[in-house]
Amino acid sequence: MIRRKSIPVDVGGVRVGGEAPVVVQSMTNTDTADIPETIEQVHRLAAAGSELVRITVNNKEAAKAVPAIIEGLDSRGVNVPIIGDFHYNGHVLLTEYPECARLLAKYRINPGNTGTRSRDKNFVTIIEQAIKWDKPVRIGVNWGSLDQQLLAERMDCNNELPEPKSAKEVMMDTMIESAMRSTALAEEVGLPSDKIIVSCKLSGVQDLIEAYSRLSGLCEYPLHLGLTEAGMGNKGVVASTAALSVLLQKGIGETIRVSLTPMPNGDRTEEVRVCQQILQSMGIRNFIPQVAACPGCGRTKSTYFQELADEIHNYIVEMMPIWREVYPGVEDMNVAVMGCVVNGPGESKHANIGISLPGTFEEPKAPVYIDGEHHSTLTGDHIGETFRKMLDDYVVKNYGQKKSVAGNA
Repeated sequence: MIRRKSIPVDVGGVRVGGEAPVVVQSMTNTDTADIPETIEQVHRLAAAGSELVRITVNNKEAAKAVPAIIEGLDSRGVNVPIIGDFHYNGHVLLTEYPECARLLAKYRINPGNTGTRSRDKNFVTIIEQAIKWDKPVRIGVNWGSLDQQLLAERMDCNNELPEPKSAKEVMMDTMIESAMRSTALAEEVGLPSDKIIVSCKLSGVQDLIEAYSRLSGLCEYPLHLGLTEAGMGNKGVVASTAALSVLLQKGIGETIRVSLTPMPNGDRTEEVRVCQQILQSMGIRNFIPQVAACPGCGRTKSTYFQELADEIHNYIVEMMPIWREVYPGVEDMNVAVMGCVVNGPGESKHANIGISLPGTFEEPKAPVYIDGEHHSTLTGDHIGETFRKMLDDYVVKNYGQKKSVAGNA
């Protein structure tokens, strides 16, 4: 796929746009003023693979906490850029707490939430702080908090037309106008174009696709993709995947987030894994070896292949922090754990390493294929243990050499 041309932006050492890979980001849901809890969640998100992490900076306590949070992350060796999310009072907090302004890697501004009477003045103040501290900004328009003054003006103009547009069409036009108007104002104040990222978020799949398809043709700023309020569970995952996949396939989007609503005390890192799986499933980036496994049918009454597939997947997840450092390129590996003779051997041959377990009434043996060739046939009570050892050996043999070559270069 051909990606749209975009201006590269440096966010705390992470490159967004240009020729850089699509960047995965996430956001904490802790009270930012709770320093230990926020540090812990940022650490977990970064460990899961979030390359940028956004935190809420909504009051003086949160702004005061930012230096301690970043110091705490540094002491843990967590090197992930922290983005400040500002609404309503960002112009005050960034001005009154210069260490917060200095240490954040980027500021997120919602043009609809910088005030009504003084919206431009407050917006300009934030931009001036970004210029002072040499920080990029994301100008993030959101349909749930659209600039009401601008929307009212556009509704009035629309009502005077011979054939007025629908309210939804006017809202879409206003969102895009708000984004473009704000970027123009930011550059007019003096913020360079390579310090600007834009988003235009809605919660409907088709609406999001339309908004970003239009926006991508109007500017070369990097675009941050994501459904706003995607929802819980399967709904949030499916809707986000549907919307982001269409846009990414069009070459639109330089950084993404999947905004899932977690269960109470749920795992916030799920949104990171969903982002990664979207990119990996589309062949855009690889993050972890993929395990192909069949869904099972009447030929596979035994649950052993399911248990082994789950065991191998969990083992890979457990080992990736080590493998990623020691065996570069291992994230490109494909593994197959199949359940019967119908597709088992063929799918296993397509993988780097695969095993075809016996289905119901099949001979109790499990052929293993490595790089398309039959390697051996496993039998007995220790098939899983033996296959995992073969997986380890494959990683060492095929990816350990790459590090040696790189180290001698």
